[in-house]
Amino acid sequence: MIKLTLFGSTGLIGNEILRILENDDAFENINVVSRRPVDIKSEKCNLKIIDFSDYKSYLKVIDGSDVVLACIGTTQSKVGFNKKKYREIDFGIISKTVKACKEKKVKHFSFVSSAGADINHKSFYLKLKGEIEKEVESQQLNSSTVYRPSLLLGKRNPIRSNWFYGLRFGESLAQIIIPMLSFLMPDNYKPIKASDVAKAMVNESKNYGAGFKIYHFKKILSYC
Repeated sequence: MIKLTLFGSTGLIGNEILRILENDDAFENINVVSRRPVDIKSEKCNLKIIDFSDYKSYLKVIDGSDVVLACIGTTQSKVGFNKKKYREIDFGIISKTVKACKEKKVKHFSFVSSAGADINHKSFYLKLKGEIEKEVESQQLNSSTVYRPSLLLGKRNPIRSNWFYGLRFGESLAQIIIPMLSFLMPDNYKPIKASDVAKAMVNESKNYGAGFKIYHFKKILSYC
């Protein structure tokens, strides 16, 4: 029986992971880490609301876990296009998480990055994702995996604010158009269902290999 901690259960991938875990008998104790209340249906899931700036909180929720999964991320619009705040969330949370995993001797850690992540990339977003990956690799955990999906396909939670409506409309439009053109794209950049990434992360957590791994489109689908 696997004891697991999940960061980022409210996002597109994280929500799918939580749904799978609630119905999978291989997992007996699940810590769902969040900064706000989350709708949890299974009694084996324990909601842990923490201060993401407090490292000791990470140590406490991760303690005793065999596996830790992280689907943490934000958008430029949510932080008012403030790159410093964006980095504090994306890099800061994963950095604290992986260090806590190291300290608590977690057996396996996996997290969601992005296709094209590269520490030397000119794009702020892809460069940052590359830096996060390097941070995880530097901790030399027993087992850690980077998931690099491209455009995620799936239905997001409704956005009430008009500020985000135009952005999400464009994203929804892309989810219709880009899959029609995916046969022209390199495999690593093909759109992928968020549910497939979630399935892969959960399935791998039952049968993970040692070392630091990076999974792209085809490898992700092989775990579904």
